[in-house]
Amino acid sequence: MSKFGRKFGFISASIASSLSSLLAAYSVSIESFMLFCISCLLMGVGMAFVHQYRFAASESVDKENIPKAVSIILLAGILSAFIGPNIANLSKDLIFDQLYVGSYLTLACLNILPAILLAFFKNIDESKENRSFKGRSYKELISQPRFLQAIVASAFAYAIMAFLMTATPISMHINEKFSLNETGIVLQWHIVGMFLPSLITGRLIQKYGHNIIMYCGISFFLISFLIGYFDQIFLNYLISLIFLGMGWNFLFISGTSLLVITYRSEEKYKAQGFNDLAVFSTQALGALSAGFLLNITSWQTINLICLPFLAIIVLTIWRANRSEHS
Repeated sequence: MSKFGRKFGFISASIASSLSSLLAAYSVSIESFMLFCISCLLMGVGMAFVHQYRFAASESVDKENIPKAVSIILLAGILSAFIGPNIANLSKDLIFDQLYVGSYLTLACLNILPAILLAFFKNIDESKENRSFKGRSYKELISQPRFLQAIVASAFAYAIMAFLMTATPISMHINEKFSLNETGIVLQWHIVGMFLPSLITGRLIQKYGHNIIMYCGISFFLISFLIGYFDQIFLNYLISLIFLGMGWNFLFISGTSLLVITYRSEEKYKAQGFNDLAVFSTQALGALSAGFLLNITSWQTINLICLPFLAIIVLTIWRANRSEHS
């Protein structure tokens, strides 16, 4: 993107995602697990570009409207949460005697839509866009307390959310014997908790500032841990996962909108790339470790494991505030 621009990057990602979906459909049709894994890996490459849409949105508005722009992008996720599974379910029998092949063929059609739409998009400010990859070094960027605060808040929020969300179906369905339908309801409402607050998160950041909203996100996480810790009934799982989603929303949006005001124009691709590497690496670690840690400990313990990460977020906020006032 730093060399060819965001339009080229998004169109390329759209085409790559569509092709990987076709590969997934083929791998399912021939029942090749290895090929299916490769197709999922390639889909991940496309997703890396998709996460850049929030930065593109933030660059299209004035500084004071950045939180609102990021919120609007994430708000679209709530539509995906309900439309996506239904499309997959309705199209799974599209190809006779080839279960789920139709779902991936439909996904290929959906993935190519951004490329078609963006092909007609003309960026009137393209000539003014700074595509330099120069500026300060990574070390200099990280040495900024607010830059570090933004990354730590976003990364740990994603890691905690992925950690507990991944552990939830294992704990509910495998350990506590809840039905798949009950488990699915909890996860659906968790996704609502993740994205619905985006209606107001941007405005709240504009009114109260990044720090206050981050503290609210931390509070939501603490409520989630507290409810999840004391009893493993259906209602506790449901409320706990809703608050988990809300905590993620407040921390991730405030972290993202804070990040984009901590670097210079010529540093944006470097800073954004480093941020996403940190955020989604920690997310992957959280998701991959969830099942193992739940298996050797308990649901109560994995809720407690998350507490030190919240303490680190608080510490980075305190450090950034202290640095500004000194």
